Amino acid sequence: MDQTILRKQRELTDRLNRYRNEYYNHNNPSVSDEVYDRLFDELQSLEKETGVQMANSPTATVGYPVVGKLEKATHEIPLLSLDKVKSSLELCRFMGEHQVMFMLKLDGLTIKLTYEGGVLMEAATRGDGDVGEIVTHNTRAISGIPARIQYQGRLVVTGEAFIRPSDFERLNTSIVDENGETYKNGRNLAAGSVRLRDAGECMGRCVTFMPFSVLVGFDDLPRKSERLKEIQKLGFNPCKYLVTKRPLTQEETEDGIKQLQQYAKDSDIPIDGIVVTYNDIAFSKSRGRTGHHYKDGLAFKFEDELFETTLRSIEWTPGRTGEIAPVAVFAPVEIEGCEVSRASLHNLSFIEDLELMLGNRILVSKRNMIIPHVEENIDRGSFSLDGIFPHQCPCCGQPTRIHETKGRDENGKERIIKTLFCDNAACETRKLKQFVHFVSKKAMNIEGLSEATLEKLIGRGWIHSYMDIYSLDQHKDELIRMEGFGEKSWQRLWAAIQASRNTTFERYVIAMDIPMIGNTAGGVLCREFHGSLEEFRDAVYAGYDFRQLPDFGDTLHNNIHEWFCDEDNFCVWEELQMMMNIQKPAAVENQATDQSNPFAGKTIVVTGKVEPYTRDEMNSLIASLGAVAGSSVTRKTNYLVCGEKAGSKLSKARELGIPVLMPEEFFRMAGVA
Repeated sequence: MDQTILRKQRELTDRLNRYRNEYYNHNNPSVSDEVYDRLFDELQSLEKETGVQMANSPTATVGYPVVGKLEKATHEIPLLSLDKVKSSLELCRFMGEHQVMFMLKLDGLTIKLTYEGGVLMEAATRGDGDVGEIVTHNTRAISGIPARIQYQGRLVVTGEAFIRPSDFERLNTSIVDENGETYKNGRNLAAGSVRLRDAGECMGRCVTFMPFSVLVGFDDLPRKSERLKEIQKLGFNPCKYLVTKRPLTQEETEDGIKQLQQYAKDSDIPIDGIVVTYNDIAFSKSRGRTGHHYKDGLAFKFEDELFETTLRSIEWTPGRTGEIAPVAVFAPVEIEGCEVSRASLHNLSFIEDLELMLGNRILVSKRNMIIPHVEENIDRGSFSLDGIFPHQCPCCGQPTRIHETKGRDENGKERIIKTLFCDNAACETRKLKQFVHFVSKKAMNIEGLSEATLEKLIGRGWIHSYMDIYSLDQHKDELIRMEGFGEKSWQRLWAAIQASRNTTFERYVIAMDIPMIGNTAGGVLCREFHGSLEEFRDAVYAGYDFRQLPDFGDTLHNNIHEWFCDEDNFCVWEELQMMMNIQKPAAVENQATDQSNPFAGKTIVVTGKVEPYTRDEMNSLIASLGAVAGSSVTRKTNYLVCGEKAGSKLSKARELGIPVLMPEEFFRMAGVA
């Protein structure tokens, strides 16, 4: 079928709809009736010639239907998303030797179209991936959706309904949402328009549909790109894509991304990234899926998008160390499909740098598409540090203190970091957080002692110290009468408490809450002191220099010595041990003598997600190889294992010239592939 004829047909359909909108809705026609009629007849003639008719064709849409409610549609093939990355290097790793498609990541609402015997039977939104809403009635008001096609089998097409940036700028001056506010972006307006119950109202929203995938149909064609070419012959205008002919370098990958970005800008198409998928359909299916996304593609996201909102308040919460953490509370904004209204403000220096005051307009993002972050303050100029932080602890009411330490900013430059502290050791919130840490999974792992339960037990005076947890059976009769508790709940809790008595060196040290001692540092200490708490304690009092250990600097060295200098801490350290059975670490074969093991005695840092291992499992694997699992990249690091969604550690490793291993390469070298 001649693509020039189809393109002219689509253009005529959109042009006539624009004239109709001027005539019926604005009473301001820009062409005469004679011109309109001539173009109408021309379109009708083309539709007969091609056998294709767009759903919004004026030759078929005398009126626009209204539905009472949006019915639900179940997707036989789940419409899942793709995992997201922000590194072109990750795209190169993903592509490997396979042919892939680079495609615009359209910024709108995903819609699935189902055709039977050449007739559009159903249009449905993506919804939650399994169940969406039927919006077939609105296809008459959406450009780019054929109502009839020259294909007699079953055809299922997915694509994106969007509003062009230029149309959004024009429309957003007059259209408001259900709360009477203008739409924040074109994606929200497109999503709201597609789900309108009145197709006539949707008609004026300039919504366009572009397909990006064929789910069912053209089964004889083995590649995604081939199927998209075929539906172009049926009247669709597929999303712009590029197909690789050979493996690409990182530079070529970035050039391809820039080329598509420029195309989208020139064509007035809203995008928020680039999609890269394997072109071979059989191979794509073999990659499988998670509950959230298919594994045959990646969505490359551009720089974190900024959203304007208003700072409403700052919440201040004491932590277990006494540091009072500030959290920004702002007017909700939608980012990455989620409503966000809170973000950490880290410390006083962060607030001071942004000159934040209540009521300021701020810009927020989701860094790495995960963590909400306040990026900028638009309304600088009236800042007062003294007027923004509480001078009394919001929990206990005792005076707060500004603590200054040496630190580094995001660029690695040295600076003074100001934090707010409550020095009252009896502060209830501070004590509660300490107990929450003590029972957590990485420490004593006592399941059933949630923060809410601990708060109740502390409030009743049953828990004053960690040791009291192991005497809770004294209060059994009263405890099982508490709301939400019963005999079975008590039995489960008491069993978890008893099980926690059999613990390890690492868990015990972490539970003591020595500042900066976590899984990695705990593992290093366990190996250095042979899993003996007594040997570790004696080394402290003998003036041991912890700075000689991997990843242990001045601060961590001082933290350990200062913690043991506190008499209360030492008493807990000794007394609690008498209630415990500290398991000795399993004897690890001396890997250093194994010439085939390249990791013995090395320091290995892991960044990103390394399936199927958790981070703790990776650290355990590294330890079993006779190596040290580092937490940060330094000049002492020997290898960086780089998984999915690698962070700043990858850049640091490159800067220092540290060898970077892909997970499969690491597993092969470790003999666990």
